[in-house]
Amino acid sequence: MAMANNKTLCFTCNKDKITYPCKGCLKEFCLTHLTEHQQILNEQLNDIINVYDQFKQTINEQKQNSQNDLLINQINRWEKNSIEIIQQKAQECRRILIEYSPTFFNDIEKKFNDLSEQIKEIHSENEFNEIDLNNLKKQLIEITEELNNRSNISIQEDSQSFINKISIILSKKPKFNKWKQNAITVAGGNEEGEGLNQLDYPDGIFIDEKKNIFIADCENHRIVEWKYNAKQGQIIAGGNEKGNRMNQLNRPTHMIVDQQDHSIIIADRDNRRVIRWLNQNQQVLIKNIECYSLAMDKNRFLYVSDTEKSEVKRWKMGEYDNEGIVVAGGNGRGDQLNQFHHPNCIFIDEDESVYVSDRKNDRVMKWRKDAKEGTIVAGGNSKGANLNQLFGPQGIIVDDLSQIYVADCWNDRVMRWCEGKGEIVVGGNKRGNQSNQLNRPCGLSFDDEGNLYVVDLFNHRIEKFEIIL
Repeated sequence: MAMANNKTLCFTCNKDKITYPCKGCLKEFCLTHLTEHQQILNEQLNDIINVYDQFKQTINEQKQNSQNDLLINQINRWEKNSIEIIQQKAQECRRILIEYSPTFFNDIEKKFNDLSEQIKEIHSENEFNEIDLNNLKKQLIEITEELNNRSNISIQEDSQSFINKISIILSKKPKFNKWKQNAITVAGGNEEGEGLNQLDYPDGIFIDEKKNIFIADCENHRIVEWKYNAKQGQIIAGGNEKGNRMNQLNRPTHMIVDQQDHSIIIADRDNRRVIRWLNQNQQVLIKNIECYSLAMDKNRFLYVSDTEKSEVKRWKMGEYDNEGIVVAGGNGRGDQLNQFHHPNCIFIDEDESVYVSDRKNDRVMKWRKDAKEGTIVAGGNSKGANLNQLFGPQGIIVDDLSQIYVADCWNDRVMRWCEGKGEIVVGGNKRGNQSNQLNRPCGLSFDDEGNLYVVDLFNHRIEKFEIIL
């Protein structure tokens, strides 16, 4: 009866032997070389222990002779030098005052002697009147005031320091915010529908200073506003069935609230127009454009992404009768640095740089003002779920630290990108409808407290992830 062959190749000697797996590296070793492998691991452990001991010794040395000693010595030198400067200045002022005093008193005595001579002369001649007496009184008063007040000499303290100012600066690392991983549903979440407590594939979102939530309720062809802590929304634009009349919308994808006149500017995508609603009055701003997303910069220029022409254009407020200016893309559909493939969400920073979710290229692009091409600031490593990848990115926000927040739609997560590195901030717990899950997130917004709002597209809800302070 033949024996079963349970031999494999040893990783070290490459001979067919009975081998044993290493659970760490998952390689197979014969008994002899397994022992050698274990010895190598022990040596590596000893190296780590030695490094640890050296580091511990360094900590103890620095505790005993820390950098604080050097800084304290610097403070002591500043104190000594400053005291010397103050003492020198005080001595100089004393010298000036002492040298001046004899001159001052000599001048007073001279005036007093002159007055004495006048009095003697008047008294000896015995010829004087009221005018003479008043003149003598006046001179005597002036000499007395000059002696008592010394108006021609005083101490002046300058508010500007003549010693170097010293202070302690404790440099702080940038604060990387974190959020609770279980969200609160603040709008919708009552299944797909057209009721005032429901949403139907919501897309863009806007949060105002009162934490009211404005939502592009795409498949309900309306814009709804959910007041802070409200149980249902109210229709503020559209809601008159799908259509292209002035009071109708057709699958709106995004909107912004103009804080100056509180009008709502809407990307009315399937009607191929950008339209403004103000107190139920409508005005078409831009026609014949496959608009998806809108943004407004600090100078009130309006930016619109055009998915058909693979470009982002800019219009000056009130001058919508022209063709607009291309500020990103406009070189046809593609994956080059001067191209897009289905650009959707956009964000404008303080420097008027344009950030664009290049959805079908699975990347986010940054176009500086007047640039001829963009740079990849998130993704761009083909579609995927690794931390250096995106899959169908949509909503984007850039904070004051230039950190880029991306709704990584088809990976069901929101990511933060900084210096080309990505990390998951919420979601990423498989697709679902639990409070720590997302299903095709597409829109993002922050309120003034830093809470993160996410449009959870396929769950027909808006999720609020509270910031951890």
